[in-house]
Parts: sequence; C-alpha cells; structure tokens
Amino acid sequence: MASGCFPKTNLISLVFATRKDETISIVTNKEELPTEEDNLIYKAAKLVMTEAGKRIGLDIELKKRIPMAAGMAGGSTDAAQTMIAVNEILGEPFSVRELMEMAVRIGADVPYCIMGKTALAEGIGEVLTPLPAPPGAHILIAKPPIDVSTKYVYEHLKWDRIKEHPDIDRMIRGLESSDLEIICQSMGNVLESVTEKKYKVITRIKDKCKEDSAMQALMSGSGPTVFGVFVNRHDAVMAAEEIKAKKWAKEVYVTGFKN
Repeated sequence: MASGCFPKTNLISLVFATRKDETISIVTNKEELPTEEDNLIYKAAKLVMTEAGKRIGLDIELKKRIPMAAGMAGGSTDAAQTMIAVNEILGEPFSVRELMEMAVRIGADVPYCIMGKTALAEGIGEVLTPLPAPPGAHILIAKPPIDVSTKYVYEHLKWDRIKEHPDIDRMIRGLESSDLEIICQSMGNVLESVTEKKYKVITRIKDKCKEDSAMQALMSGSGPTVFGVFVNRHDAVMAAEEIKAKKWAKEVYVTGFKN
C-alpha cells in the first residue's frame, strides 16, 4: 500500500492511500460535500488514471479549509491537487503542462490551480501567462453566511451596462514594479454588479475594510466572499474582529500573499 499527503498548504489537506480493488473512496470533514462520482476530486483522479491507462483504487481523505460556495475556486483547488497527487502515485506519467492541458476538462480554474502562481488568465481561464508575484500584504477574507449560484450571476450579468473594468495592463505594470498601490487601484470585479446588488452585506463588508485602512476591498469571483488588502496586519485583524462582531460573516480569516 502506498500513501501520501498532498499538498503542503494550510488551505487543504489531502491524504491518499492505494487499495487492492479499483474503487475510489472519499471521506471529508464537510458533510455537505458529495463523495461519489460528481465530486471534483473523484473526477480528477479518474481523469488522470484514464489518460495514463492505469487504474488503481484510492482511499482519499479531504480536510477542507477553503470556504465552500464562496467564489474562491475551492473545488478547483481540490481537483488540481488530486491530479498532482495521483500523477505522482502513478510514477509521474504527465508533466505539469500536460496536467494543466488535461485539467480544463474538469473546470476552467483547475489549470491555474495546478500552476499555483501569479498569472494572467485568458480564454476561459486556461490560457495562462506567468507574472511576477505581488509584494507582501495582509489579506482579510470574509464569507457571509449565504451561497451564491455562479450560474445565476452570469445569467443576470448585463455586459452592455458595465462601465468600469479592471485595468489589466496597469495591474501587470504594478506587478512588474512590485507596486502594491498600483495593483490595488487596478483591481475590479464586474460580477459585483449582480451579486452585490442582491446581497447588501457584501457592500457592508467592503466598506468596513476600507474604513479600517484597506487599500482595496472587492468580492472574490462570483461571491459572496469579500477580500480586503491591508498593509498593516493589525488593521486587518481589527477589521476581521469587527466583521465577526457584527455577524456579517462567520468565516473570517487574515492571511497574506504568498509566492
């Protein structure tokens, strides 16, 4: 029996053990997660084995810390790390680039999660160009106790009414010059026009972050999670405590940019 723990991160813990039969068993600390064939981990493991022409049985244990249904690509992260781990267990038949090309079949965010570095994403997210990592900063993450349907957000997005967009070219210049202020000024999220309009708590959290000296505060993905970018960790911690005290979010964390 072979086993291993992947990856070395505090966001998720994935423990794999091979089994004699060819079934895949998944257990997780999140009861609401499916553990059968519709689980992204299951799909990711099966895809790598199918492409490699090797079938093995796996016991997979997931300890998940990324908030669920939060607009933070948590499921894509799980799938990406599963693909990396199963590839290693099988003797690495695929390069990282080959895994990334394969991963888009699981989801548009999965190739980026395999890459795991700062990048410009184009196409549907699968065309990735590496960029310099951002300078150090403290990041507040707050997920309100609501779930947002990505399908709903895109169905109600009015592209022709959006006037402000992220300044991608300026953000790239900010990354190249390691200028956090330029990076923050260039940020934007057009999906806020749908989710924030429906859930006012998102606006409240963003405003609180900015009141407590955040350089920028935006919704992550399709929401409802909000992130705030702080220079001073003390300011981020104070904002986090206030957000929890107001019961705008239970899942509130202070972390940071990591290369």
